[in-house]
Amino acid sequence: QVQLVESGGGSVQAGGSLRLSCAASKLSLSTVCMRWFRQTPGKVREEVATITVDGRTSYADSVKGRFTISKDNVKRTLYLEMNSLKPEDTGLYKCAASSTWYCGSDYPYWGQGTQVTVSS
Repeated sequence: QVQLVESGGGSVQAGGSLRLSCAASKLSLSTVCMRWFRQTPGKVREEVATITVDGRTSYADSVKGRFTISKDNVKRTLYLEMNSLKPEDTGLYKCAASSTWYCGSDYPYWGQGTQVTVSS
């Protein structure tokens, strides 16, 4: 079965940085679209960043210019570099994989998440 495991979260002060990782098992990152989401209690889940099978990236307006999504297909690991963190970036960050090569609406594979807390 496919497994996604996030790591790298923690508590930081505003302006700090964190690098999140998502390790994939039994899944080739060269064959699927990968996304980072974040969830906050009482708020709608937000799509943070996306990377396609061929390495094209896109970001939510709220993180554009501060976050960078990347992947290592050989290591089967997805990354999210987060800089200039703000309190509103606080949330449970999860990685997800699509069911095919394109970035559609079907993301059957999810990690359990890693918590990011940014204090002001």
